[in-house]
Amino acid sequence: MSLKFTAESSSSDMLERDFTVGDVPGVLWSPVSGADHAPLVLMGHGGGNHKKHPAMAGRAHLLVTGCGFHVAVIDAPGHGDRPRTEHDEQEIAQLFRARAAGEPEGPIVVRYNDHLAGLAVPEYQATLDVLQELPEIGTDGPVGYWGINMGTAIGVPFVAAEPRITAAVFGQHWPDVLAEKAKQITIPIEFDMQWDDEHIPREAGLALFDAFASKEKTLHANAGKHKELPRFEADSAVRFFARHLGEAVTAAA
Repeated sequence: MSLKFTAESSSSDMLERDFTVGDVPGVLWSPVSGADHAPLVLMGHGGGNHKKHPAMAGRAHLLVTGCGFHVAVIDAPGHGDRPRTEHDEQEIAQLFRARAAGEPEGPIVVRYNDHLAGLAVPEYQATLDVLQELPEIGTDGPVGYWGINMGTAIGVPFVAAEPRITAAVFGQHWPDVLAEKAKQITIPIEFDMQWDDEHIPREAGLALFDAFASKEKTLHANAGKHKELPRFEADSAVRFFARHLGEAVTAAA
């Protein structure tokens, strides 16, 4: 597959380039200058969101302006600028029905996200392939992954299958289909969960964290419900990537 840039804009401190890899749309954020062979962080957005959701753009800004990193996100299947299939519509309708009836959402979300991950993992691998062909990124720089909620559902199997990822931030998902993949992951991990999550039981979040085989893994458990993840966790994730990816650059130099 080839990378095609489709739009470009910039501010005083960040360059934003829309791209496609095949028919998959994405966005690459980079420092305006001084970004040769800087680390790359791939991000996965949450369910129902898209590549330029404010959470994605905000995290990218922190990494680009605070660390000098490149950041890329692609739209998950059936999200953002990608059309929904009949299967997508059926799963979303079932989720809304369960929500309206006050029934557990977990079984539907786990099943649907697992389906999306099966499609998205090779797309992320192809995206990483072509981004590393860019001279400002290259194949010798460290790569991280950051994804919460559905970003974890896609990210855990992606990271388990991708040796180029050297550090990752996950969180807020059920362990049902992810625990076996998590056991294959040994890189440094930071993991977020909400102690009072109304959708993901506390034991479920702890079970997924426990499954990672990483010698260095840190659990961040905050009081509050599912959508109340504190904003300061983004700052913590940036420090985590700066520590692991930035030190890798320093060591290589």
